[in-house]
Amino acid sequence: MFIKQALEKHYKRIIIFLGVFGPATITAISDNDAAGVATYSLAGAQFGYSLLFILLIVTILLAMTQEMGVRIAIVARKGLGDIIRERYGVNISLLVFLCLFVANMGTIVANFSALKAVSSMFEYPVIPIILSVIIFSAIFITKGNYQTNQKLFFVGIILYFSYVISAVKGNPDWGRAFTSLVVPTGFTYSKEFILSAIAVVGTTITPWGQFFIQSYVNDKKIILEGLRYSQFETYFGALLTNFFSFFMVVATASTLFIHSIPLISGEQAALAIRPFAGELASVLFGLGLLNAAIMGIIIVSLTTTYIFGEFFGVERSLDVPYERGKAFYGLFFVQLIIAAFISLLPFISLFKIVFITQAINGALLPLVFFFLLKITNNKEIMGEHINNKYYNYFAVTSSVLIVIASIFIVLTAIFNI
Repeated sequence: MFIKQALEKHYKRIIIFLGVFGPATITAISDNDAAGVATYSLAGAQFGYSLLFILLIVTILLAMTQEMGVRIAIVARKGLGDIIRERYGVNISLLVFLCLFVANMGTIVANFSALKAVSSMFEYPVIPIILSVIIFSAIFITKGNYQTNQKLFFVGIILYFSYVISAVKGNPDWGRAFTSLVVPTGFTYSKEFILSAIAVVGTTITPWGQFFIQSYVNDKKIILEGLRYSQFETYFGALLTNFFSFFMVVATASTLFIHSIPLISGEQAALAIRPFAGELASVLFGLGLLNAAIMGIIIVSLTTTYIFGEFFGVERSLDVPYERGKAFYGLFFVQLIIAAFISLLPFISLFKIVFITQAINGALLPLVFFFLLKITNNKEIMGEHINNKYYNYFAVTSSVLIVIASIFIVLTAIFNI
């Protein structure tokens, strides 16, 4: 009876929330692409539960940055690329687009390389799997409208629960795992520990994610009345994302770390946990990686096409038919072909591609956060929805932490410190 009365009382709010729900959660989850899975897997295998306390920090940082993006999109009715072009000119737009294009291509290649790892694990030929993903992705984007695609993205989110099952099958020390979320345990000042902690921050908060969430919100056509509900969703999405990240770490911490099994690459995690957590856990971990790779391929490619449309003023909506959006859909398809081809080349160093991508992302983040903060403090654009001073202090602090993390990773890779 109580539940029924509560539902009746809040019925309108629930309907509005469900109406705007989607963009923030999908964007946050997609940050845990194959590279994210690899990072969390390596963190758990190398340091056990020790790095779990970082997840609370990452959750707050991710929610803060995405909330600003959602607010800009709904209030200004424009994407970040549109505003940069209008306020800072074509030359800046072109420079930012080219950097994002190269960085995003590197991310897509990394996700295709994860498909190769999964195909090896399940002993399937690589090329048919990659071709299947390309065909599926092309049909998924060109034939479906926004609502259809959002529903399929939700299916992808559900598949992330495979990591939960994998972690449970590893019989972890739940007491220590949950304690480590709020109290740093096993903290060391070693270079490896600090680098791993920074990598956990850097893998989840990316320049492309800040562009995607604004474009995707605009594609959903959320009106101003839905702003506070979308803002709430950004925090829900960040929490859900790192809920899955928690189980990725636990899955390898409870199996590989406990038994001192080294993990050279995150893609090996599915095979490595098999002797300790069983066949089911191994298969589910591998399927989770496959799902994360496909989500990453589609969403990062889609981000580039959104940015292209915003910077250069062409159609950029999933609701636009193919005949009217050939440039939009064509660029999406071209990215898939190029990235798949690069990932299959035997002489290409995927490590170098990931490094270049990381370096460009690290260089772009300060610029992206500069734009976010300038826009969210511009009363001409945001009206009454500008940042208040307390939010601004926190947003600036969050941005500085993320930028330092990215720069530190790049400098460490360059100078091998």
